[in-house]
Amino acid sequence: MKKHTFIFILFLASAMMGFSQKYGYIDSEYILTRIPAFTSAQEQLDKLAEEWQNEIEAQYEVIESMYRNYQNERVLLSDEMKRRREEEIVNKEREVQALQRKYFGTEGELFEKRTELIRPIQDQVYKAVSEIAADGSYAVIFDVASSGTLFYTNPRFDLSDDVLKKLGY
Repeated sequence: MKKHTFIFILFLASAMMGFSQKYGYIDSEYILTRIPAFTSAQEQLDKLAEEWQNEIEAQYEVIESMYRNYQNERVLLSDEMKRRREEEIVNKEREVQALQRKYFGTEGELFEKRTELIRPIQDQVYKAVSEIAADGSYAVIFDVASSGTLFYTNPRFDLSDDVLKKLGY
């Protein structure tokens, strides 16, 4: 009998420990948009992306112009001249596509610049969240900005402002 009582008490205690875990959430988008360094970095990235996009669009306009000229003059060109003009257009198109990959590719300059400017800020936020989690004995802290799986969140458990305070904002 004592063995069953002990097992029951042990089971009850472990169940209560599971229910006593603390959970919280943050909104990383809310946090980041309130950090001046992030908004400044984002503006820099947007400006850079716009400049590069304008450069690429201008190059595509050149290609379109080359193609229109080729179509207009095609009847007057020899087979060799047609082939050369077609190669010029194709080569120009390849150059522009390479430039586009260089700027906007998965390992392109925009990605590298974003990593350079944004990563340190994200690391600071992560460190602040980690410290808040450790100080407050939180088992889990969710991010509502990056996860659409939380259907309801009680504002009482929103730690976003705590993270901003920890970061000095």
